[in-house]
Amino acid sequence: MPRNSGRNPLRQSIASVAARLMVEDGIEDYAQAKRKAARQVGAPDARLMPTNEQIDIELVAYRSLFQQDHSTHLHELRELALCIMRELSAFNPYLTGSVLSGSAGIYANIQLQLFCENLKTVEHYLLGKGVPFRTAETRLFAGDMPIVAPVLIFVRAGLDVHLTLLSPRELRASLRTAPSSKPINRAKAEAVAALLDEG
Repeated sequence: MPRNSGRNPLRQSIASVAARLMVEDGIEDYAQAKRKAARQVGAPDARLMPTNEQIDIELVAYRSLFQQDHSTHLHELRELALCIMRELSAFNPYLTGSVLSGSAGIYANIQLQLFCENLKTVEHYLLGKGVPFRTAETRLFAGDMPIVAPVLIFVRAGLDVHLTLLSPRELRASLRTAPSSKPINRAKAEAVAALLDEG
């Protein structure tokens, strides 16, 4: 983290606007929220961008003022995620993203990483259950090595559920969204259940 990064007023302003955009516009991607916020406050210098952690602090502050029911909403999202994880237990699911971190907004998606030998078995499982889904892909990094992973997306309780399909060897890697970013946090079903007990 750059020295004095938390004391720069413009950086603080970007973090505050980014947090508001994530809540009000349903933006899930930190980088996208930062870019949009920087344009709004007139800050073209990428070196002024706040960290994700600074935005998380602003998210907590924003919700304490304008979204007091956030903890209830987050609890419901985690309960739904845990239910889906238990259904998909054969594929070694891990929760990631804003539902795990606690920053999930009203438009949040449930993000799961599945680790299994044959990725096609997940498609066959969903088809066998009559669950319609669409396909996409995401780019992750194990160190500097890029990984293009398939993603299956279906709807549950009006929310998109994203299943990122990965091999068991990738479970041992510290996966990142970019080579220089922090490792993606992930939690097994037992850890999600513990979060619900705490809440």
